[in-house]
Amino acid sequence: MNLKQKYLKKAILPLIFLFISFSVYVLIVNKNSKQMTVRQKILKAFYPALMWFTKKSSQEKMVPSNKEMNPSVSFYSLKDTAISGVVFDFSTLKGKKVLLVNTASDCGYTGQYDELEKLYRRYNDKLIIIGFPANDFKEQEKGSDEDIAKFCKLNFSVTFPLMKKSIVVKKNSQNEVFKWLTDATLNGWNNQQPVWNFSKYLVDEEGKLVNYFAPAISPLDKAVINAIED
Repeated sequence: MNLKQKYLKKAILPLIFLFISFSVYVLIVNKNSKQMTVRQKILKAFYPALMWFTKKSSQEKMVPSNKEMNPSVSFYSLKDTAISGVVFDFSTLKGKKVLLVNTASDCGYTGQYDELEKLYRRYNDKLIIIGFPANDFKEQEKGSDEDIAKFCKLNFSVTFPLMKKSIVVKKNSQNEVFKWLTDATLNGWNNQQPVWNFSKYLVDEEGKLVNYFAPAISPLDKAVINAIED
């Protein structure tokens, strides 16, 4: 065995060990996962590391907020269709804060479904969370509405409302709710459209858009909690 082969052998053994260790970690993390693809299982395992690497980003940590500007079009005039096919009338949301999130099943941030559900259960007396599945970013939500509902229920025990899959970015056929959220002439101040899956918009008890949280900000981040408790 020549010197090159010896070095190659030394390099391969640690890689094999790392691969086996990571495979075991993925299996442990996904012991309760059901009907997930290999990609989804790997993304779920990587989620804590992704949040650790992105949490220090100053751009992501910026939290645009509003306390003064009122919408020209009432938030409560909006309607959408729930993933079950039933019309969802936003007038029923009066008196509660509402967190609206564009979601996806094959994203590095998909683990936030779990955090959103924890947040929803923690503040269910004062907060409604609404998920808007969308395939706008790298086609990370290709499934049907039925597939999405099943995935969320089986793997994250989601109980908060989900709407039918739609387009949330600014182009033709943009979801009317997200058109309101991303147009300052409608909501009073904000033009920021989602930068990726799991962008978050908070509306207060009076129907005023008050915060935008970027995807790298966890639903359980102190900034989100403070805004809800404010």
